[in-house]
Amino acid sequence: MAIARVWARAASVPVSKPTRMSTRVLGRRDYLLVHLETEDGERGLGYAYVGTAGGTVAVQAVHDLLAPILTGADPDDIAALWEQMYQDALLTGRRGIVIRALSAVDIALWDLSAKRRKLPLGVLLGGSRKPLPAYASGGYYRPDEGPWADAVAREIEGNRKQGFRDHKIKVGGLAVHEDAERVAAAVAALGADGRLALDCNNAYRTATEARRAIRAFEEAAGVTGLWWVEEPLSPEDVEGHARLVDSVQSPIATGEVHQTRWDFRDLLQRRAADILQPDAGVLGGVTEWMRVAHAAEVFSVPVAPHWHANLHVHLAAATPGCMTIEYFSLEKDIFNFERLVREDTRLSTMDGYVTMPDRPGIGIELDDDAVRHFAVNP
Repeated sequence: MAIARVWARAASVPVSKPTRMSTRVLGRRDYLLVHLETEDGERGLGYAYVGTAGGTVAVQAVHDLLAPILTGADPDDIAALWEQMYQDALLTGRRGIVIRALSAVDIALWDLSAKRRKLPLGVLLGGSRKPLPAYASGGYYRPDEGPWADAVAREIEGNRKQGFRDHKIKVGGLAVHEDAERVAAAVAALGADGRLALDCNNAYRTATEARRAIRAFEEAAGVTGLWWVEEPLSPEDVEGHARLVDSVQSPIATGEVHQTRWDFRDLLQRRAADILQPDAGVLGGVTEWMRVAHAAEVFSVPVAPHWHANLHVHLAAATPGCMTIEYFSLEKDIFNFERLVREDTRLSTMDGYVTMPDRPGIGIELDDDAVRHFAVNP
C-alpha cells in the first residue's frame, strides 16, 4: 500500500485584539495543514505554524518540493522519507519555511502510522496516557488590558483558577525597569508553590545587555526566583547563550526556532542551554524531535517543548526527560490553532495537567467550516 495523494492548505487566523511581544506585533497566525491519503483511503494529518504571512509559501513548498517524493512511497518508511525530503530540498530550504513544511509532512506520516495501528501517537512511540504537567503560557503586551503590572497579575490569577501553578510571561518589550515591575507583580500573584518563566523573544542585542536585564528580573522575583529565562538573544548567538548559562542564576532556555538535529547539536555541545525547547512543527517533525530529545538525554539537559500542546503531549509521554508542556488557553486568543480544530477533539486540562487523547493518531479532527472560513486560498 502506497501514498496515493498529498495536498496542503493554509489557514490564516486573526487574533481578536492588538497584541505584541518584544520583537513584533501579532495580528494573525498562518497555519499549514498537510493531508496524506493512501491507496486504500487511510489519511494522515500534519500541521505547523508558519508565521504571520507564510501560509501560501508553505503550501507551495509542500506541493512543489515534497509531494513528488511522497507520492507512490511506502508510508511506513518515515525515516528514509525524511532524509530524502531533506536532501532533495537542500538547495531551497535547509532551514526556514521549507523545513516547517517538511515538519508538517512528517507529522502527517506519523499520524497516519498511528491511525493505521489504531493507537494514539504517544503510545505508538512508547509512552502511556498518564497525566503530564503543563504550564499556562501568555503574558503578552495588550495595551487595552490596563496598566502592565495589573494586567499580568490578573492573568496569573486567572491561570490559577484554571488549575495551573506554573506560568510564563513575556519580557523585553518595555524598558527593563517596567518589565521588572511586571515580573514582581506576577511573582506576587503566583501563590506559595507557583513558578514563573520569562520569554524574551530574542529581545536583547548582546549577552551583556541580556545579563543586565536578567539580573534585574531576578532581583524583582526575590527569593521565589525564576523558573527559566527563554530566548534572551538571537538564536544565532549560541556563544552569547553559553555565556549567560555561566553568568546568571536562572536557567537559560532556547531552541524554539532552531531547526534539525544539527542546530541542537551545536546548542548541546557548546552547553548553550540549561533547557531545550524543540518544536516539532519547526525543527523537522516528530522524527527529528525525537532525535533531539534523545540527544538531550545524553547531555542530561531537560526538554520543555514549545507550543503545539495537541501534538507535544504525545511526544512528551514518550520522553522521560520532558519536564513540562506549554499550554495556551484558547480564550486568550494567542495560540489560536484550536479555532481550526473540532471542539470535541481539543486538548483539555485538569489541575495543571494534560493527558494524551485516547483517539488514534494525534487525536485531533479539523473543523471543516472553520478551515474554509480562514483559508488563505479557498
